[in-house]
Amino acid sequence: MTPAPVIIAIDGRSGAGKTTLAIELAAQLRNHHKVALFHLEDIYPGWNGLATGIERYVSTVLTPLSRGEAATWTSWDWANHYDGDTRVTLPAEIVIIEGVGAAAAEARPLLSAVIWADSPEDVRRTRALERDGGTYEPFWEQWAAQEADWLATDDVPAHANIRVLNQADGSAPEDVLQALAYLPVLGPVVVPERAGRRGLRLRAERLAARPDTAALFASLYGTSARAAWLDSSNAPAGPAPEQSPATERSRFSILADDSGTYGQSVTHRSGETVVTAGSATVRVPGPFFRWLDTVWGRRAVRTPDDYPGDFALGWLGCLGYELKRETGGSDMVSPTPDAALIFAGRAVVVDHVEGTAWLLALEAPDADTWLAAARSAVNAPALNATALNETAFNETAPDATAAFTSRDTEASYKQKIAAAQEEIHEGNSYEVCLTTTLTARLPAAAAAPWPTYLALRRRNPAPFASYLRFTGLTVASTSPERFLRITSDGGMRAEPIKGTRRRGADPEQDRQLREDLVSSLKDRAENIMIVDLLRNDLSHFAEPGSVTVSRLCEIESYATVHQMVSTIDARLTPGAPRAEAVAACFPAGSMTGAPKISTMAILDRLEDGPRGLYSGAIGYFSLNGATDLAVAIRTLVIATGDGNQEAPTAELTLGVGGAITADSVPNEEYDEIRVKAHGVLSALGAEFPAG
Repeated sequence: MTPAPVIIAIDGRSGAGKTTLAIELAAQLRNHHKVALFHLEDIYPGWNGLATGIERYVSTVLTPLSRGEAATWTSWDWANHYDGDTRVTLPAEIVIIEGVGAAAAEARPLLSAVIWADSPEDVRRTRALERDGGTYEPFWEQWAAQEADWLATDDVPAHANIRVLNQADGSAPEDVLQALAYLPVLGPVVVPERAGRRGLRLRAERLAARPDTAALFASLYGTSARAAWLDSSNAPAGPAPEQSPATERSRFSILADDSGTYGQSVTHRSGETVVTAGSATVRVPGPFFRWLDTVWGRRAVRTPDDYPGDFALGWLGCLGYELKRETGGSDMVSPTPDAALIFAGRAVVVDHVEGTAWLLALEAPDADTWLAAARSAVNAPALNATALNETAFNETAPDATAAFTSRDTEASYKQKIAAAQEEIHEGNSYEVCLTTTLTARLPAAAAAPWPTYLALRRRNPAPFASYLRFTGLTVASTSPERFLRITSDGGMRAEPIKGTRRRGADPEQDRQLREDLVSSLKDRAENIMIVDLLRNDLSHFAEPGSVTVSRLCEIESYATVHQMVSTIDARLTPGAPRAEAVAACFPAGSMTGAPKISTMAILDRLEDGPRGLYSGAIGYFSLNGATDLAVAIRTLVIATGDGNQEAPTAELTLGVGGAITADSVPNEEYDEIRVKAHGVLSALGAEFPAG
């Protein structure tokens, strides 16, 4: 008897391409493993024998194999329509079982993974008859009826770990192999395949060009269903006069989508991560940060010595506030994903300081074609113009009639301020970052996410601006605040913002507002509380003695606001799990208050609903172990469907809030959320809701 094998069932209706998929998948896995392959068509007792065949398969084949024992079973003689000879299937490290019913309910407890193959009905019929010839045609309807009856009582697709849309173009086996590596039970088994991916070479090409990033994104990714633009929209137009914290934050813009050989998309909702790799979709139960730790944080590529950036391809996207369930907060369901990411196997990185563009691509069969197209796009004269007519590539203007409503009236928000102060007086918190949500609904066709974002970045440029497009969801952010940076060599930095004043209408008023922020003891106290909180968060995975505060309560000015900013630095302990280091700081303390866990519980009671992507994080997780994440503030979220079906209306949401302390004045706090919302609302031609 050998150790129990890993058993993979490939199920699906007739003609879905299961047999070819199983054979090709087995061929790839045999490069590193001993693989046995079993076809259920060898055991079905006739054209009306689906149910009986499933029973025979589970009892005589699957049960002994699951114990690591040889399976002795009776075949079916299709020519004589009777039982055939006795056969033996030996166990192996991996057993692949394919056929209708391979993942039936009675089989699933004995299986390691279930793959469901999908294919349109007309394609399935044609494919099945081409494979089996005329012998199958008289029985097609009879067999299809059995399948329908069985699936009506046993919803196998709903229990599948992986679903694959088998187009019969040769891509399915490679896509399924990528997906299998994400399953915890199979991850250790496919280590050789994953190790091969870590050995991929990063190609990097430097172009002496300063393209307009908006036009470049539209040119390269205007038609992509899923794309990301991490946009340093307040980057200097020419070489920076000096290296400052603001210059460092605004140096690089990253543009990518999920196309190409290695492109993938990821969503996480309430304890389940869904990864789509080409034609295959895999569902991975468990916490998001645990999943992230399995795919990120180890050096998978080596960057060229002359490349100045820290992003070396990887995952880009956003994390929602409700991931706090994994970091000490309570479980709350959000209508938007708890995480939405793409994996970019190729990207353009624009260096605004050096005036260059870098083309990055993982070595792949399609790398040369993409590099040529990206090179042409970057060097196109129209993209290097100093003045760009942004309507040239999108004629639709943002809808100016969006009427926002607020989750809270002015009176109810002030009542919540009083309740937060009562919690502070009772000693349950020192500072409560109270938020509310503004919402508007528009016809989906009028939402115009792309021109809306262009209007936002013109009105309110910011170092961590971003435009993220997923199926049914767009994120348009003008965030000025860094949440957490971890460099590839382990440097850590957080830069919380606490303290805000609007910009003045004239230079003198503007100066007075800035000075008011400088001299505000209340704002300084708020900022210092969060600095202390983040020093503690960083210390969980930092080298002892490495946590320092290099800037405290400095004032930075943006297009619509003055902000008070501090900088906390640390050095990650060598070998520390980087995903856990991010989780230890999540969500940003500047969006919760202090102490974090007890204050999040207070916020759950006060805020009357989830925050969604607001207060979460936006940025990247790079293949060289680096990450740079912004706090998702000044962020408009446009939802136009659930990813499966577009809705007739779009929902626009904007979160706003402020820190409440014992000294807070309700009128001033309410004015502050109006100031923070102004940059986004004014770009939409909208007003803060009355009342």
